[in-house]
Amino acid sequence: MVDEEAGVVPAVESTADDIAAMEIRGAATIADAAAEALANQAERSRAESPAAFRRELRAAARTLYETRPTAVSLPNALRYVLRGMDGDTVADLRAATIDRAETFQRDLAQAQERLGEIGANRLRDGDVVMTHCHSTDALSCLEAALKSGKHLEAIVKETRPRKQGHITARQLREWGVPVTLIVDNAARRYLDEADHVLVGADSIAADGSVINKVGTSGLAVNARERGVPVMVAAQTIKLHPDTMTGHTVEIEMRDETEVLPDEERAAITGVDVTDEDARETTGTIDEDADSPAAPELTVENPAFDVTPPRYVDAIVTERGQFPPESIVTLMRELFGEPTDDPWDA
Repeated sequence: MVDEEAGVVPAVESTADDIAAMEIRGAATIADAAAEALANQAERSRAESPAAFRRELRAAARTLYETRPTAVSLPNALRYVLRGMDGDTVADLRAATIDRAETFQRDLAQAQERLGEIGANRLRDGDVVMTHCHSTDALSCLEAALKSGKHLEAIVKETRPRKQGHITARQLREWGVPVTLIVDNAARRYLDEADHVLVGADSIAADGSVINKVGTSGLAVNARERGVPVMVAAQTIKLHPDTMTGHTVEIEMRDETEVLPDEERAAITGVDVTDEDARETTGTIDEDADSPAAPELTVENPAFDVTPPRYVDAIVTERGQFPPESIVTLMRELFGEPTDDPWDA
């Protein structure tokens, strides 16, 4: 993944590895880390010419971009920083890139605070909020509501297979919010006790579709049937400008061992996939030639799904709250028409 000849520094490689392994998670956190990584690349570059410096920055951006294809905040952060890389000397380019990254990080922090204040206005004192996965944007709405003196309770879905809901539950308890932690399949039952569904987003398409952690779509459909409003909290860095020209959002498929660890697979198939000799016999019940072949066990682990706009009541951003069908207007205002990605130049 890393273009060693282009001089990608270890700090960028480390950040890319952490994003891919979900040690760095959450769209805003990923974007912040990406901007910081490009600043590190600029600061530590040993390029002797402007052309070489630009090649290094583009290689660093490609290294980061390839880690998480669905979280659009990552390429949006990379675009913002690289398009501010201006100057005639290496020193000028270095200073401009670092300044641009710092500006992005500062605006990012302020955007989440403003988003939280706007989202908090939709919550009333005494509301019970159901969450899915872990979203710092969604949590910012709850935090702002709590700071304004509102009492809230939360129903938190575990969000398998990585159980990011546990992170949400821990944070809410630290803020003094009573939390009921439920397995994902219990959501329909507990929607009768919820006043709002509050989720984040990894990407938002031009038609208002919301790409978020797998399970969001089913939750939104059930919420609509129950009459529970669905609010999506998403900074504008989550808007996917390429979808204005018909591009679709790639849904990331993660490692199957997140769903079925090797030892559990062995219990189902009778084959230890960690054993080299046993791997050769995978697909049979036993080594008896007269035994019928066992069907192949396929495990799929999509990280995200797509929620159609008709199931979403409002998308809350730092620029205000919008019905999903009108989000394309904001997208055009912020991004104009999509252009080629700067790391492909």
